[in-house]
Amino acid sequence: MTPEIAHPKTLRQRDLVLFTVSAILLLDTLTAAASVGAPSVAWWVLLGIIFFIPFAMICAEMGCAYPEQGGIYAWIRDGYGGRWGARASWCYWVNTAVWMPAIYILFAGVFKQMFLPDLSLGAQIAIGVGLTWLAVAVNVVTLDVGKWVPNLGAVIKMIVFLAIILGALFYVQDHGMANPLTWDSVKPDWGGSLQYIPAIIYGMLGFELVSAGSEEMKDPARDVPRSIFISGLIIIALYIAGTMAVLAAIPAADINLVEGLVDTLRLFFGGSAAGEALVLLLGVGALYTFFSNGVTWALGCNRAAAEAGLEGELPRIFALEDKRRGTPIGAAVLMGIVSTVVLVLYGFLSGSNEDLFWSLFAFSAVIFLLPYEGMLLTFLKMRVEDPDRARPYRVPGGMAVARLTAWVCIVVLALSIVLFMYTPGAGVEWAVLIGVVVTLAIGELVIRTSEKHRTGRR
Repeated sequence: MTPEIAHPKTLRQRDLVLFTVSAILLLDTLTAAASVGAPSVAWWVLLGIIFFIPFAMICAEMGCAYPEQGGIYAWIRDGYGGRWGARASWCYWVNTAVWMPAIYILFAGVFKQMFLPDLSLGAQIAIGVGLTWLAVAVNVVTLDVGKWVPNLGAVIKMIVFLAIILGALFYVQDHGMANPLTWDSVKPDWGGSLQYIPAIIYGMLGFELVSAGSEEMKDPARDVPRSIFISGLIIIALYIAGTMAVLAAIPAADINLVEGLVDTLRLFFGGSAAGEALVLLLGVGALYTFFSNGVTWALGCNRAAAEAGLEGELPRIFALEDKRRGTPIGAAVLMGIVSTVVLVLYGFLSGSNEDLFWSLFAFSAVIFLLPYEGMLLTFLKMRVEDPDRARPYRVPGGMAVARLTAWVCIVVLALSIVLFMYTPGAGVEWAVLIGVVVTLAIGELVIRTSEKHRTGRR
């Protein structure tokens, strides 16, 4: 067995709030949601009530009742055994390894729009590769240093969101709404607009991520629930207001998933030297948040994978840690390699940065959602099998409310998974479906091989 390395306790409540905001509040989700039109506002509100709030409460209970290094991996392992924990950790880790290239292609697309309009797709891929390995470097320093990347990213992200919201208020006074927000336009279309659910649900997940570093927190029992509720209020308010602001400026059909952010900023603030300077400043801030997004998820996912590797549920290379810092070198470097390969392969098969962004996003999203089903089932199982566990915070209302909230979340996630792989009116997204099946098959092979090696050493 590898000797356990003591992790320095460096994360305070402020860090947990900013880390969670950095993980969940995504500018790319803002444009993706706004691109579906006015009904996205109603979907944010509705899903906020039936999914976002219940999911946050469940994560708050699990995070303070089971403050174990590895977070979601450790919870599912305790509930359903090491193999299921390893499957969840594999999906969690692979999603980030595939999603990180998507977010860095978004970075490169916005960089091109702002500074180098003639930048080739190959050069954009090179930028993505460079950012990937910079993120790896941040992952192998201690969290007292690495935490400042997501902390700063969260602050800048909130500033950009607020700028968009304030800009919309002034823009609408002179130009009117590009997409009228009336009851008839906003109300959900229960037939055609169900396809909007996945992008919005995707933007609501991540409350559990910070718990992957539970042993590096000062006081998880106190700070995890508080940080989740503070960050949750910030996130849902900015998502709803930000979506309305983008819709105020740009017709939904014209919103580009990659370039819509800068288009919006230019509409609101461009037209003068001072305005263009502000657009440039906010655009550079947005670029930094794209980088910090990748770093934030890598910090959490690599710690979950490292914990699975330490316990022999994933290959031992995932367990390789810096002997002095206790940081997940093996998982971080592997993520860098996978992300680089994905960028190169997908990049040269794609016709544009928007095609590349969506292909990577849809595939990684399905893999991303699967572990949450296991986490929610674990929450219910531990409530029944471990009722006497100290829970500094628990979902209110007793077991009946706990079951209701968990099963509503489970159903919403299942529907989102289906809609990522099947588009009503267009049929099955075969590239996404095949990619998911292949990834799960590879994961099963990796897990079974790790188990055999572990058994052979005993």
